[in-house]
Amino acid sequence: MNDVASMHSKTAVAVNGFVRSVYNWMTIGLSLTGFVAYYVSTSPSIMRLVFGNPLVLILLIVSELGLVFAISGMIPKMSASTATTLFVIYSALNGITLSFIFIAYTRTSIASVFFICAGTFGVCSLYGWTTKRDLTSAGGFFAMGLIGIIIASFVNIFIRSSAMDMIISYIGVIVFVGLTAYDTQKLKNMAISQPEGLSEGVIRKGAILGALSLYLDFINLFLMLLRILGNSRE
Repeated sequence: MNDVASMHSKTAVAVNGFVRSVYNWMTIGLSLTGFVAYYVSTSPSIMRLVFGNPLVLILLIVSELGLVFAISGMIPKMSASTATTLFVIYSALNGITLSFIFIAYTRTSIASVFFICAGTFGVCSLYGWTTKRDLTSAGGFFAMGLIGIIIASFVNIFIRSSAMDMIISYIGVIVFVGLTAYDTQKLKNMAISQPEGLSEGVIRKGAILGALSLYLDFINLFLMLLRILGNSRE
């Protein structure tokens, strides 16, 4: 009986440690993104370099996509330090491309939307962690919704419809709320099912992968809410 209790205790400690590491790295990524975005927005020369030259902006976006695919698809083959470095670089690059929000929206509305997003994200993440319902099928549904958002957003680049932009934003909120709950449950299952005796490096790579998923959910949910609730400077 004591052996069983001891095993459950060790499992709980391992799971809590892994999850804490995931959220710590997600917080580090978000903090770095926010700091870089604000800093770049206060530098007219950097803003002109990034947003005044389409090639630079395209290069940044392509680099970000490449880093996401590299971390997601090649993490088993890379070291923990490499995975961590790529995640930090991605967070910084994302801060550069997101710096425009400090020019497009008032700082007060950015702050208020951030707290709304944090609260929404927290509730959805808590639901994903505590629910007994298997969210696998729902995750597939929301993933299809994400593809639809990407296609619609691409089309709207040429149409430039404010109505479509708002519809995409509302649907985007629903999609990323769902993905937050799904990714949290997936993270929980990953933490519980990980075998004992894993090296610290393997655990770190799993934490970075989980942090990237939740980071992307948070950032995209924030941007969708900002488009709906944010006060424009114009």
